[in-house]
This record gives sequence, structure tokens and C-alpha cells, in this order.
Amino acid sequence: MFNQPLGGNEMPRFGGPGTMMRLPAADSAAGLDACFVGIPMDIGTSLRAGTRFGPRQIRAESLLIRPYNMYTRAAPFDSINVADIGDVPINTFDLKDSVERITRFYDALLCHDTIPLTLGGDHTLTYPVLRAIARKHGPVALVHVDAHADINEHMFGEAIAHGTPFRRAFEDGLLDAERVFQIGLRGTGYTAEDFDTAREWGFTVVQAEEIWMQSLTPLAQRIVDVVGERPVYLSFDIDSLDPSFAPGTGTPEIAGLTPPQALQLIRGLRGLNLVGCDLVEVSPPYDMAGTTALTAANLLYEMLCILPGVQTR
Repeated sequence: MFNQPLGGNEMPRFGGPGTMMRLPAADSAAGLDACFVGIPMDIGTSLRAGTRFGPRQIRAESLLIRPYNMYTRAAPFDSINVADIGDVPINTFDLKDSVERITRFYDALLCHDTIPLTLGGDHTLTYPVLRAIARKHGPVALVHVDAHADINEHMFGEAIAHGTPFRRAFEDGLLDAERVFQIGLRGTGYTAEDFDTAREWGFTVVQAEEIWMQSLTPLAQRIVDVVGERPVYLSFDIDSLDPSFAPGTGTPEIAGLTPPQALQLIRGLRGLNLVGCDLVEVSPPYDMAGTTALTAANLLYEMLCILPGVQTR
């Protein structure tokens, strides 16, 4: 029998555990096919803080999500064993130490045959997670949905911050560069070449303007065709969405993706060999209504629905 979320007819949705979707809490990933993990961190941010509260708020808003996907027919809790294993105990006073702590945590987590779905937390966290992922799976393909490329050389002289994770991951050989897709990039830059550097590395960059008012289902199919059976990691920055839909984030950019486009993209990736996912940069203090965290919780659920082994009903 697989773990089930606590149902709304068993306990009112405003009660019960504070876990993701009111799933059982677990001390480790032993016996789990997938697990939700929080990284409550904002010490890598460069503008608006608050993402340290992201995992808690995402979990709080997730209580509205029911177990069955009524469009895709995905039934994750009938197919795989899932639980919430809590948060990574970062060092809130030391970013470099936190990066090492995250890496060690995921190294231990990935000793089990589980797929982590990470609740962020600022985007710095993806770098140490990818270090652990690549140690287990080798260089991975990447689907990176974001308003920003996050390939800065340095930020204020620091090599590790929320604007540098994918440069560091590329330099460390963690990524299969020919199978990296960056989607939704837009806005202004520090240099005219800000997005071109990634293209020179072999990344496929799809700027937001290229997909305005379009279905992202064809793009998702293109990604599936290119990536094939290779291990792939999905990193979704909530600021990829237009701030009218997701204002609670640290570095918002106008003219972004819509929630339906996000669903089309994630659902279209079904069939990929996903080995990990994250949803980052939710900053609840900038959205007191909770809409951003609600959207994030639903996107994480959609990621769960496309994991290997999830069946439909």
C-alpha cells in the first residue's frame, strides 16, 4: 500500500500535518520512490529576500491539492511511494557551508533509489543538488525554466550565488550541454551577450518573446525528442511566470509565461527519465495572498505526476 495524502473528508483541510499535500512525514528516503524536500534558504539572493519561507508556504498552500490529476489522469499516489522528508538544515549565516551541507544531504538521500522534488529556497540550491545528482547519474540533461540564465561569472566577487548555479554546473561537468534547455529568459542584461554565452556552450535558449501566446506542448515534445532516455533534471524558477501570476519572488520580470503554459510544458515532458526536480524562488512576504505559493505547489504536483513509474487511471 502506497502512502496517501490525508483526505479533505477525513480531516478538514485547515487541519492535519503541515507536510506537502498532508503526506506522511519520513525521516529518510528509504523505501520511497519520490520525496519532497525543503531547502529554506535566501542567503544567496541579490535583491529581495524571503525565499527562506518558501518551502513552508508551498506546503501550506498544497493542502488544496487532491490526489488525482483530472486532465492527464495521472494517479501518482496509486503508483509510487511518496513522502515528505522535511528540510535540509542549512547554515543561515554561511552560504558556502550551506552549499556543502546541501550536497552531503542529497548524497545521502540518493543512496536510496528515490527522486527528490525540492521546494526552494533561492536558486543557489540547484548547484549543490546537481553535484549530488551527477555523482549518481553522470552529467544530466537539464530543463531550466526561468526569467534569468543564472550563468553569471561572479556576483559581488562571489562564485556561488543565485545568479551563478548553471555556470558552475557547466564548469564542473555536471550537465550534458547539448541537452540543456533554458526557457522563458527575458528582460534586460548587464551585457549584450548575457544569453549568448549559454548558446556558445551548446545550451538551447528559448527566450520568452519567442513563445508569447503560444502553446508550449510542441516545445516540450522537441525536448523529449532531443533528450531521449538520458537522465534529466527539471529546475523551475517561479519568476519564469509573469509577475501578475506570481508576484511573490525576488527578481520579477514583466512579460513572462502564464500558468497554462507552465502546465503545458511540464505535462509535455512526461516520458523523460526525470531524476530530480525543483521549484525555487518563492518569496511569500511579497505575496500575502499566497497565490505564488499556491501556483508553486500545483507545479510541484504536476512534476510528481510525470515522474517515471506514475500510471494513469
